[in-house]
Amino acid sequence: MIVGYNVSNDIINTNKTNKVTAILNFFKKLISSAKNEAEPVSTQVRVYSRSEHNISHSQISENALKVLYKLQKEGFSAYLVGGCVRDLLLGREPKDFDVVTNADPEQIKRVFRNCRLIGRRFRLAHVHFGREVIEVATFRGASENQQDKQFLNKEGRLLRDNVYGTIEEDVWRRDFTVNALYYNIKDFSVVDYVSGMVDHQAATLRLIGDPETRFREDPVRMLRAVRFAVKLGFRLHPDCEKPMHKVADSLSSIPSARLYDESLKLFLSGYALQTFEMLRHYGLFQILFPSTENCLSVEEEGFPRLLLVKALENSDNRIAEGKTVTAYFLFAAFLWESVQVRAKEKMARGLVEFMAYQEAANEVISMQVKSTALPRHITLAMREVWSLQPKFNARFGSKPSRLLTHPRFRAAYDFLLLRSETGGADPEVAKWWARYQEADENEQRKMTQPPRKASGGKSNRKRNYRGRVKKNATEGDV
Repeated sequence: MIVGYNVSNDIINTNKTNKVTAILNFFKKLISSAKNEAEPVSTQVRVYSRSEHNISHSQISENALKVLYKLQKEGFSAYLVGGCVRDLLLGREPKDFDVVTNADPEQIKRVFRNCRLIGRRFRLAHVHFGREVIEVATFRGASENQQDKQFLNKEGRLLRDNVYGTIEEDVWRRDFTVNALYYNIKDFSVVDYVSGMVDHQAATLRLIGDPETRFREDPVRMLRAVRFAVKLGFRLHPDCEKPMHKVADSLSSIPSARLYDESLKLFLSGYALQTFEMLRHYGLFQILFPSTENCLSVEEEGFPRLLLVKALENSDNRIAEGKTVTAYFLFAAFLWESVQVRAKEKMARGLVEFMAYQEAANEVISMQVKSTALPRHITLAMREVWSLQPKFNARFGSKPSRLLTHPRFRAAYDFLLLRSETGGADPEVAKWWARYQEADENEQRKMTQPPRKASGGKSNRKRNYRGRVKKNATEGDV
């Protein structure tokens, strides 16, 4: 009886379990079918043969080809993907080459002895060839397959994403359709799952999936959207553009160190002025440089916007001419007005000029690094450029020669020129320093001599004094 009772209970429990499992499987199939309707990977795939695109073997890095062929030889599939394929189709030389494969990071490391694994949010393999590094990633998979390896915060932002899958799944994890084109080394074709080639030809930047969800997953995608649109001359698709104003504030949840890296890409790529205007349009610039945005909102007679525009224009022109551009100079221009406002307030309260600017710089930088983590060597250079500005007004005695030998003189002088061109400094001071630098030693000595007084009273007093001393001595002798 007891045995029979237990058996019947087991049967009842088993039936309950089967029913629950059946219900769960039903909902999984329902969700899966809905997802497949929304993302019909297999029906949308289009393969462009070698004759249908303009990518040539000769345009691809020799080391990237080595990686592709080696992976293929070891039995793995291997593709070029992302910006390099996009740029090759545009006829541009890619900055770097990214490879994607079905080999996991540990397998990639076993294939390449010159490989190093990096990353926490998503594990990547860096294959080193001297100074060139080929980045190799594993196909990313659908998140529901490996929930324990994917972590999101309460805002929906991905914190870790080590979920591996197939090429069909990988394509839906990429950001823009034009970045989701795969160059297959096996037959030299371009594989397109998301109509990326059509968007590429139409010069349109479109997000894969629901734009608002994708932006919340990683708010930096908004910065990438702006950067790519400006750099490529593409227009943002209306569906991509619409939610940006709504979710712009989510960018503040990104670590400030990562925003610094993104700022370098935004403003040191040769399109800084257009990027600046577009970032302000979508409310993104105020997240990166809040104190600058506050100053821009109360600008008078175009200043400080004129200074920023001129600094951005100069940077773009230098890059176009193949010259170097320093990040600290541009960031010093961004924050100069904030420093000036604070320094003037402190001087009005009786603080000497040097100390006022020093304290103002400390306060502005302390606030800025909370938004964009400027490294110490950058902030140190910015402080030096700022602190030297008042010293350009001292043009007599030995101070000009000492200032001329300062290691940061050239950058500070260029900053003075920038200020003089935009109404922030006396043009005559800038012209004087231009002449002083070109003058020889004798001419420099003349330029720094204090102006003589019109009255000769001082010399007469000296002669009278000497005369009185002589007269008193004569009388004593008598």
